[in-house]
Amino acid sequence: MTESEFLDLADATLNAIEGALEKACDDSDLDVECSRSGNVLEIECVDNGSKIIINSQAPMQEMWLAARSGGFHYKYDGSRWLNTRDGSELYATLSDVVSSQAGVPVSLQP
Repeated sequence: MTESEFLDLADATLNAIEGALEKACDDSDLDVECSRSGNVLEIECVDNGSKIIINSQAPMQEMWLAARSGGFHYKYDGSRWLNTRDGSELYATLSDVVSSQAGVPVSLQP
């Protein structure tokens, strides 16, 4: 994948995550606020102020997720973002992380 293709994919992924979180807020008791600056999406859990950060790393062609539970790196396999260590999928991990930090069960879909 070229750098330009990666940047387009990463941007679309961050937009999709933000949209999925907005939908989850509308459909449940989830209360998070998203703010975006370039390739960084910051998700703040309103009730407790904790944050989750997702950003793209163009040189490595990875998406990185930072949360209370740790840091995770994801590579695109042609159809989805998979963790470079355990093979878990980005949205599944993000669902778990948001649920844990926000205290509201949520299932995010791409």
